[in-house]
Amino acid sequence: MFPGAEWEMAEPADAGFDAAALEGAREWLKESAGERPCRAVVVRAGRIVAEWNHGLGLDDRRPTASAAKSVFSCMLAIAIAEGKIGSADDHVIDYYPEMMDVPEEGGPKPGRFARPKDRAITFRQLISNTSGYLKPGEEPGAVYNYQTLGMNVLCHAIGRAYGVYDSSHPENSPGLGPVIEEKLRDPIGASWGYRYWNFEHQRGARVGIFGYYTDLDVTARDLARLGLLWLHMGCWGERQVVPADWMRRASQTSPDILAHCLREQWCYGHGFWTNDHGVLWPSLPRDSFAASGAGQIHVWVCPSRDLVVVQCPGIYTDQKDNDQGLTGRVFRALKQ
Repeated sequence: MFPGAEWEMAEPADAGFDAAALEGAREWLKESAGERPCRAVVVRAGRIVAEWNHGLGLDDRRPTASAAKSVFSCMLAIAIAEGKIGSADDHVIDYYPEMMDVPEEGGPKPGRFARPKDRAITFRQLISNTSGYLKPGEEPGAVYNYQTLGMNVLCHAIGRAYGVYDSSHPENSPGLGPVIEEKLRDPIGASWGYRYWNFEHQRGARVGIFGYYTDLDVTARDLARLGLLWLHMGCWGERQVVPADWMRRASQTSPDILAHCLREQWCYGHGFWTNDHGVLWPSLPRDSFAASGAGQIHVWVCPSRDLVVVQCPGIYTDQKDNDQGLTGRVFRALKQ
């Protein structure tokens, strides 16, 4: 079931929940939040079962921060499906050669600049945070290192393929935001806006090349729509918005991370946080995965239980806390 302009609501018992246990999760959230604003949406079988707003309105928006990386993953898959990019294993330099135009004095900070090794970076490595872009001693595919600059390069390469980004005139380029709206937001009936921002870098930094992060300003229900899309492996109604085979791979731990990294890092796929090895949430289903960003933005998706839990924002410190925190409490409120 997929919502139209409005969501269908469901009583907890009708959606397979123990109503008292779910109410207990709400009370825990409110008590734990104290004076902090928080917001959560629980979706099962395409219907909203619970919606809790504490100090925030239904239509208040929050920036997605790094949760947008999961959206970028979808955009990469769409660009490949539409023939704008050949494959996830193509070299990024072939689409965005400017990525190498970052000399030592033009990097984000001392010691961070483009090196010959960066020419070998692929799209798959960028989206799985294993690219080592601008990082000394990090060969492409060999090290997991969560970063934003590589994701910016990913977006600019996709934007270049669609003709919407010019690194020499970034302020005058539409950027990837409008393409995300057309390809992803509008097909699922969401309502988010977008903006671009930069970290503070050293003077002379080539921010047009590696800066201008694409951030989305979302409501909790916008995130619930994304979660429902991801739960159905990229399908929305009768339309396959994101290729299903990509979603299946993206929501499992990256092969490079499995091959080269410590087990405690076996929790990241292609732009999604993963649980196929039980590292993030040991007591929750192994098929669950999430989009997560600073500001406690969290979209947890569990296909085997037809369940999406959105926090926008939540009250956890580390997303691992959700194993015993709000997500875990909602999950354990399920009877069937």
